[in-house]
Amino acid sequence: MSNESIGKVLIVATGLCVVCSILVSTAAVTLRPAQELNKKLDRQSNILAAAGLTADTKEAVQQVYDEKIEAKLIELASGSYSDKFSADEFDQREAAKSSEIGKEISSDQDHGNIKRRSQYSTIYLIKDGTNIDGVILPIHGKGLWSTMYGFIALEPDLKTVKGLGFYEHGETPGLGGEVDNEKWKALWPGKLAFADGSDDVAIGLIKGAVDTSRPDAKYQIDGLSGATITARGVTNLLRYWLGPDGFGPYLNNARANGLSSRS
Repeated sequence: MSNESIGKVLIVATGLCVVCSILVSTAAVTLRPAQELNKKLDRQSNILAAAGLTADTKEAVQQVYDEKIEAKLIELASGSYSDKFSADEFDQREAAKSSEIGKEISSDQDHGNIKRRSQYSTIYLIKDGTNIDGVILPIHGKGLWSTMYGFIALEPDLKTVKGLGFYEHGETPGLGGEVDNEKWKALWPGKLAFADGSDDVAIGLIKGAVDTSRPDAKYQIDGLSGATITARGVTNLLRYWLGPDGFGPYLNNARANGLSSRS
């Protein structure tokens, strides 16, 4: 067979493909545990950040998370704790796609343009010794270009915002991407999420800067300059997740019975 024959070229090409496939597969399998660990630590870091807790290293993130955070699974419709799935391992994105535990959101309820959601959610209790110092809720909804994923933390009164942050989005840098700006995120702590004496969601972004002299300033956050649709998306997703079709039933239960680490 000639060194330049088509057959030999095909044999060599096939051999290279097989070898490369084996190398890529081996690398993927070998690196998967490290990738999963990094993904877990990144999520934990963002959960801590929403609660105003800091950790500088991977080891510190794990330690602070273990000391200060307790993951609990809840059924959204009833607002009650559930042991149907592992709270730490539950994947709400995948669950939303499921025909069994996923749910399509009707257009009149879908303020955040979410389309589908899981019927269960993991929430995170903030521990302070034997006391519960608040709760962290996962939130997501549509911005201009992307679905924004984040967390909002509430104080033990379940009305006052402790912190908010988005850990994944594809909004325009310098415009909607300002949801990552530390100065903007610093505007959230101390704001009231609900109207006085009501479970109606009142918090939201306005156009321009908040006039702190106005009574309703306690519910308002500075808008995002040049990013009206992203700003509206943040307001809308909070309206959904803090409302009766999101975490509303859980928050009402917790207000009535107190935050507890017990199911």
